[in-house]
Amino acid sequence: MEDNKDYDRDEIFSKKVKAGKRTYFFDVKSTRSNDYYLTITESKRKMREESFFYEKHKIFLYKEDFNKFLEALQRTVDHVKNDLMPEVDFTQFDLGSDSSDDDSDSFKDDLKWD
Repeated sequence: MEDNKDYDRDEIFSKKVKAGKRTYFFDVKSTRSNDYYLTITESKRKMREESFFYEKHKIFLYKEDFNKFLEALQRTVDHVKNDLMPEVDFTQFDLGSDSSDDDSDSFKDDLKWD
């Protein structure tokens, strides 16, 4: 039986977004054939008896789906912002001290995968 120690491939790039009780991780990983894919992980700290554990949910996103995923995400976010909640000023939720990792990159209004 093959050893699964390489199941989580090498991380090439990683971004962390803290969002209240949840943390989202956006990781670029490599395959054995030197191809790349993205994992999006939601991690939520929970209590069990007298100790904490992290509940995780993961999405694997492959290069052939990047554009379709990005377009669907952008259209869905736009629908919520423009059609369902036009009265909400979403700039109040812009990045603050509790929302991102250590680097100084800021996100733009439009999502981009270049």
